[in-house]
Parts: sequence; structure tokens; C-alpha cells
Amino acid sequence: MVREVPEGRPGSGGTGDVGPGEGPRGWVRGLHPLDRLAGGLLALGLLAVVTGLLPEDPAAAEMRRVGPLVVFLGTVIVMAELTGRAQVFDVVAAWVARAGQGRYPLLFGLCVAFASLTTITLNLDTTAVLLTPVMLALATRVGIAAVPLAMTTVWLANTASLLLPVSNLTNLLAAERVALSPSGLAAVMWLPQLAAIAMTSLWLWVFYWRRGRRGADRYTPPGPPVARDPVLLRICAVACGGFLLAILLADVPLWAASSAAMVVVVVAFAVRRRQELRLSLVPWRLLVLVPGMFLVVQTVDAHGLHGLLESALGSGNGFLGMLRSAGVGAGLSNVLNNLPAYLAGEAVVPAGNHEQLLALLIGVNVGPLVTPWASLATLLWFERCRFHGTRIALGRFVSTGLVLSVTGTAAAVCALALVG
Repeated sequence: MVREVPEGRPGSGGTGDVGPGEGPRGWVRGLHPLDRLAGGLLALGLLAVVTGLLPEDPAAAEMRRVGPLVVFLGTVIVMAELTGRAQVFDVVAAWVARAGQGRYPLLFGLCVAFASLTTITLNLDTTAVLLTPVMLALATRVGIAAVPLAMTTVWLANTASLLLPVSNLTNLLAAERVALSPSGLAAVMWLPQLAAIAMTSLWLWVFYWRRGRRGADRYTPPGPPVARDPVLLRICAVACGGFLLAILLADVPLWAASSAAMVVVVVAFAVRRRQELRLSLVPWRLLVLVPGMFLVVQTVDAHGLHGLLESALGSGNGFLGMLRSAGVGAGLSNVLNNLPAYLAGEAVVPAGNHEQLLALLIGVNVGPLVTPWASLATLLWFERCRFHGTRIALGRFVSTGLVLSVTGTAAAVCALALVG
């Protein structure tokens, strides 16, 4: 019998407990920098509303729009976190390594498929927060090079997030804008998604997985995975599968489907491992960050950004206009962050220019690979790698990410033009 796959990965929402005698200042000092950023953005957004920089009507409209998105984000991440604690990802990762049979090319293809599927079905933050430590722990246990696995997760967390609304918050916003159901968005974005994954696979192999980079010919496959609680594992796996079927085959709001799946998982944990249910499971950082970012971007947009982006994006809905929009989206994502880049760009794209908007979506999903802050998933990934002790050389991260950002964005836009 093989040893149990490890658990106890840190969650994405907790900030730690405040010790006795610590006042508010001590509590603030104990916050993660991203928590401070989220709180600061929300404070700035509320200040803009109070001072009149952002009128109440546009602010209220933004909050009505963001409400269902926040519910979806909170419930799907709690579901994914508990699914990870039930060892679903650990077991699949172990089977992926076994199926690779000690051969790196086969392992490479399986890891690409695993990371892509996780991103597509459970969103990019799940891949960054939960899949990254699983894959790095697997690398340590069976002697697989860690950096190739790490880069596979972070690149595919971004580039494999085009297909479904659930894959990325930007997709939710774009699908709402162009009135596409999950299956409708998939029908439009399947070829761009394949193109992005194909380009990602190419550069992953060239830069990180080929013999001269990974430093080994073969690895030793692990033994069969052993789950701590097989019943809980099966319940969580079925809940995730049911969630995916619901959003693809039924006309169910995403927030309702994710809430139902989360309830199933939470009830299962309440019956079998109640001690795992803690408030730290809730992704407070994201739930504060998203409304704050919406309000701040709306304020900046009303005071000059709109005009600048109108000039940068133009109004072309043809192929050149699509390339231009995707390029601006990718560039702005790497300067700021992909979510504010999409929000600001969406406000500029004319209402009928669906192809231009989807090209912008490609730019902010596939393009943010150059700077560590270009997407929240990348920031979370750096945090997980640092926690594990895996060193990522920043110069190589930037240079290789730039190559993929440019070629992946261009390939996906060309694929979109063919579908359209």
C-alpha cells in the first residue's frame, strides 16, 4: 500500500487569527498584501460614491451587475477548496503521473489536459491555488522536475480560461454583454481555446519540458493513490460533474448551479468531516476585491480613461480591429491587471461589435503572462510556489511569458476570425 497523498494545503481566503492584546493596527499588519489591496480598492470605490466622483445611479447599476458574479465566485471557490481537501485533485494528479508510465512526453500531454480541464471547468483561480501545490508535491514525491509542472499550471490557468463563463470572471462579463449562454460561448470560443492551448503546449515544451530543460529522461511513477475518505471523494467529484452538466445542458444561472453544488459538498463535509468547515474557506479577498475594482474602474473611466481607450481600441469589428483590441487588452493587462483592463475596454467597445469584444476577451485572458501582477491567478500561483520552496526565475518568467503572450493571443484571434 502506498502512502496517503498529503493534505493541508493553505486556503485562498484566510488571513490568520489575531492574537490576544493585538489592536486594529496589529490586525492590519497581519493581513496579506493582496488583502490590503482588496480593502483599499473597496474603500476608494465607496469614497468615490460618497464624494460624488461616481454618481449613485451608475454605481448602483454596477453593484446590481456584480452581485450574481460575487455569489458565483464565492460558492464555486468554496466548492473547489473542499473538493481539493477531499483529495480529488491529489488522486487525479497521482493517476496522471502513473498513466505517464515514466515517460516525460506522455506525462506532458496528460498534465496539459489535466490543467486545462481544471481551468475550464472550475476557473483559473482553482488551478492556481489548488492544483499548483498538488502538482508540486507530486513532483517532490516521485522526482519529477518542479518548474515544468509549475509553469504548466500558471500558463494554462490563464490561456485555458476562454471556453466557458465559469472559466474566468471576464468570461462571465463578456457572455452577459453579448447575450451568450454557456453552450453558446463554447460554440464561439472552442477553436480560439484550442489554438491557445496548442500554442501554450508548444512553448511549454520548448522552454521547460524538453530534455535539455527538464534534466532527466524518465521518472519513477508513483503507486496507486489512496484516499483518506473514498466516500467523500466520490461525492465531491460527482458534485463537480453535476455542476458542469448543469451549466452546459440546462438553462440555469451560474450562481444557482454553483450554489447547489457547493451545498452538496458542504453537507457532505458536515456529515463526515465537520472540523474542516471554517469561515476561512470563504474567499473574502475576492469578495471584497471584485466590487471595489468595479467601482474604481467605473470612476476612472468617467474621468478620462474612456477617451484614451477609445483612441487605442478604435471601433473596427473586422480582423485588424480584433487584433488591435486583443493587443491593447493584453498590454493593459500586463501593465495593470486583466480584470480592470477588461472592464475599462468593455465600456469602450461599441454595443454591436461582438467580435471586437471577444477579441478583447482573448487579449485579457491569454495575454496576461508577462508580469506577476497581470492576473490574480498568477499572483496566487507565485504565492503557492514560494510556500512550496520552488524558485521561479523572474527574468525567464517574463521573457518566455512574452513569447507566449504575443503568439498565443495572435493564434486565438485568428481562430476567432475563422469561427466568425
